[in-house]
Amino acid sequence: MLKKASSSAIEAAFGEGPAFIPFLSSGYPSPADTPRLLKSLADAGADIIELGVPFSDPLADGPTIQAASWQALEAGVSVDSVLDQLGEVSADLPPVVIFSYLNPILRMGVERFLERALEAGAAGLLVTDLPVGAHPELEARLSSGGLDLIPLAAPTTTTERLETILGHASGFLYYISRLGVTGARAALDRSLTEKVGQIRATVQLPVAVGFGISTPEQAAEVAGFADGVVVGSALIAALGTSERAFDELAVSLAEAIHQKNEGNR
Repeated sequence: MLKKASSSAIEAAFGEGPAFIPFLSSGYPSPADTPRLLKSLADAGADIIELGVPFSDPLADGPTIQAASWQALEAGVSVDSVLDQLGEVSADLPPVVIFSYLNPILRMGVERFLERALEAGAAGLLVTDLPVGAHPELEARLSSGGLDLIPLAAPTTTTERLETILGHASGFLYYISRLGVTGARAALDRSLTEKVGQIRATVQLPVAVGFGISTPEQAAEVAGFADGVVVGSALIAALGTSERAFDELAVSLAEAIHQKNEGNR
């Protein structure tokens, strides 16, 4: 077994069965919408929420989230405003993971960012472009700041690499279901069940799966073999249609995932 992280609010959110983990791009469609949309996700049944910090060069994001980020940046969204909006409603939310690229954090200053994130009520941090081991000193500063530092693993991640990743991780392991960028997909990788099963047999940290999960049916399928299901692009696309479509999809996804909770009791 690999290293198990200490218990946290995020890890505890997986206690009842597969967790629904929606992603929201802060500031989209407009900055004023974000607090209300966060509460809508909580009301829909989110167990953990990923709140994305808009960035001008989002290499891991597909066109849907890229477009949302650009719109938010054009409206003046910054790391400070993201954390301000979270702070308005964090008391009414499940654990929130700040999903960011490294540059906005460095621009604010690591210590100031960590202080502000904790004040705003964040529980975790996922830095998309900071691979484990790439900058040990910076990783140590981020992981010592009171937030769970959520790692990423991919289909190409070896067992040896997992050992390194889990040595620095807490909260949960985010497993990228396929190579490439984020975005809705019509079908899931047929080998996903086996790959996630192998990882869950190796690690003692909850394993959540994201990238390409688009429908309640896909979410239910993933909830059958993973500890959590992350949905981002499909929700952002629905929000681009209407807030009602966003709310309805979130409720449908939560119901599909939580049905697995009932079946596992």
